[in-house]
Amino acid sequence: MVIPVHDVNPVRRTPWVTYALIAANLLVFLSTPGIAGSVAGGSDLAQLCHLQAFLDHYAAVPRELIHHQLPQTVPTGDIGVGAQGPGCVAGAPDYDKSPPLSVFTAMFLHGSWLHLLGNMLFLMIFGNNIEDRMGHIRFTLFYVACGYAASYGFALLNDDSTDPLIGASGAIAGVLGAYLVLYPKARVWVLVPFLVFLPLRLPAWLVLGFWFVLQALYSSGEGVSEVGTVAYAAHVVGFLAGMLLAWPLRPGTPPPPEPRGLLFGRRARPRHTW
Repeated sequence: MVIPVHDVNPVRRTPWVTYALIAANLLVFLSTPGIAGSVAGGSDLAQLCHLQAFLDHYAAVPRELIHHQLPQTVPTGDIGVGAQGPGCVAGAPDYDKSPPLSVFTAMFLHGSWLHLLGNMLFLMIFGNNIEDRMGHIRFTLFYVACGYAASYGFALLNDDSTDPLIGASGAIAGVLGAYLVLYPKARVWVLVPFLVFLPLRLPAWLVLGFWFVLQALYSSGEGVSEVGTVAYAAHVVGFLAGMLLAWPLRPGTPPPPEPRGLLFGRRARPRHTW
């Protein structure tokens, strides 16, 4: 897996929406119950119970999205002692949950620092150019639409799942799909792990195409021992949705500047033509 760090594709206006999304995701993460324990290096039972109750309320659940079957009992955030020892207490929900609205709130929830920072890195690198091309309002609507497409697409494929679906990955996958359509020849600086991290400047179609192929393989179960907790199918659906929504903008999109004079991080020697 390559790690993108920068793209050679300047913008004409400040990407305020991209900055706002990054700030909102960070603030929500820091205010999520139970996250303080993970930041400090561990979580006690009380923090885990509060986190479980919070996610049950605000995360998207495939079974709820498709069948509108809300659970009769949910974690309350309290600790009790049962036959199996201490655990989280379950009770009737004291809130009214809207499954469609939970898709929106789930887009700002993350389970760990690695989950958050990885998503925000991709959003920072590729989101500014898509916002620059679409404009602030259209980009906001595009981002939300891709997030909804990714969540409902995953839910349709896993309609009986009761595991909470969280993260901005689906919406950001849409941003990557749009970038591939609009700026396939833009150069992206990436770090390639090969004994050490090698900096390379690669075309966007190669970087993002490789990313999409990996997500598609992982979603089918290939290349991983088990899918685990990563919703790879949501990434695939979000990416395809972003491509489709951005396709009408291709004709009017100016090409990115062609970088010159640099090769693998060093200034290339001038060449003479005869």
